[in-house]
Amino acid sequence: MVELSASRLDIVFHALGDATRRRMLRDLAAGERTVTQLAQPFDMSLAAASKHVKALENAGLIRREVRGRMHVCRLEPGPLASAHEWLGFYERFWTDRLDTLERLLRQEDARKAPAKEGEET
Repeated sequence: MVELSASRLDIVFHALGDATRRRMLRDLAAGERTVTQLAQPFDMSLAAASKHVKALENAGLIRREVRGRMHVCRLEPGPLASAHEWLGFYERFWTDRLDTLERLLRQEDARKAPAKEGEET
């Protein structure tokens, strides 16, 4: 199990808080991409794309390798696993609450069902 300090986790969640960076990570999940390829779906300069890449790199979410003139990026899943683990606590919290809500709604439906059978339509 991968663990990150609270400050590292803050950096990861900050990086994940931007839709452009999340899209870049999704694209990297399919394989390596150059910074130019990561920037392509967006209306942004290479300088702007590089800033997003740097934020992802600082969070440890990607690794960048320079190959000649190309900067090639690949996904680093470790910090994502730590973020997922942290979120897992709250997933259990909400799952328990949703299970309780479902049970209450089913009980409510069961109480209303006999009244509906006796009603004329």
